[in-house]
Amino acid sequence: MRYGRGAAPTFPVERDAKRAALLAAVESVRAPLEANRDEAELLRTLPTASVEAMRDAGLFGLKLPTELGGAEADPIVQMDVIEAITRIDPAAGWCMFITGAVAGSASARLPDEAIDQIFATGRFPSFVGTLKPNGTATRVDGGYRITGRWSWGSGLGHADWVSVLSFADDPKTVVSACVPISDVTVHDTWHVMGMKGTGSADYSLEDVFVPDVFVTDTARPVQQRGGPLYRLGMPGFVVNEHAIFPLALAGRMLDDLITLAIEKKRGYGSGTTTADRAIVQRLVSESTLRLRACRLLADDVLGRLLAAATDGPPHPALQAEARAAAVRCTDEAIEIATAAFRHAGGSAVYLDHMMQRCLRDLMVIQSHFVVDDSAYEQHGALLLGVSDKASMS
Repeated sequence: MRYGRGAAPTFPVERDAKRAALLAAVESVRAPLEANRDEAELLRTLPTASVEAMRDAGLFGLKLPTELGGAEADPIVQMDVIEAITRIDPAAGWCMFITGAVAGSASARLPDEAIDQIFATGRFPSFVGTLKPNGTATRVDGGYRITGRWSWGSGLGHADWVSVLSFADDPKTVVSACVPISDVTVHDTWHVMGMKGTGSADYSLEDVFVPDVFVTDTARPVQQRGGPLYRLGMPGFVVNEHAIFPLALAGRMLDDLITLAIEKKRGYGSGTTTADRAIVQRLVSESTLRLRACRLLADDVLGRLLAAATDGPPHPALQAEARAAAVRCTDEAIEIATAAFRHAGGSAVYLDHMMQRCLRDLMVIQSHFVVDDSAYEQHGALLLGVSDKASMS
């Protein structure tokens, strides 16, 4: 598939057809993802076969503008796709939506000169980025010289381009810069309890020159292409990903519990199964309804967020509500997953079982600052009228 200016859309324009085509693309990569997910854990990054399968299927273009060959899927369709692929391989799901978000955001803002260089190969480039500014960008003739170090570089092992946020000469000004991976130093820091296959290591730049065409002012971004999706602002552009990912993990664990409960005998010589236990029956029912309620909450707030973006960035109160909803989804997912794991029995503790892997992944992703508890505080402050801001702090 060819990407870049003048590329034909990869997926249908009509929403239902686009959703069906994207889900079919997920299904087309099931075999390589399942075959390589254990290797991802060992390598601490996605194997090349997994990366190329998703790239060739067009899944890295989930949030890319249609005029560059992407899907430009709305937030709710995105959640369907992220959920489907995460249930197959959580590390692949995470890396897919990270590169999609960074590429989509950059591609909607950067001028044609930069786009032509980024898409010079005609293939979809893989992006890495972070939402936290942590470097310095010094103005020089023709661009900036950037120095800094950033964390959570998910997908660095297969990245083509890296997006960094840095403080400019005016400390109140934050600029976003895209640099080729060849300019980046990767630090082997990703030794963690979960999300091992994402390769989310630290990375740094040391006095790297970045031309003006690859730099945008985050306070005054100019939309070059795409529709309302790219007017969601922050955190609106990424909260759907952080809402659905934990729900997908918890849903996968609940499915696995049901399978185990039906097969697993209870006690010594007993003819009953774990599924016969009233406590497990209640857990399965209650957890199913809680997951469904969380998904409906996410669909509702993301739908309102996109509708509000027709005329510009949504109001801070709606941004805060959307981020708080993502935290609620994470909290509910962790409670459900923990209970499911408790009743799964001894077989779930082995490292080759998906239930323990999903639980470890959930323990790690709750550390991501998008789903920090401060989201509740900001939403509450807005509801109480003691604040009118919804920052990403």
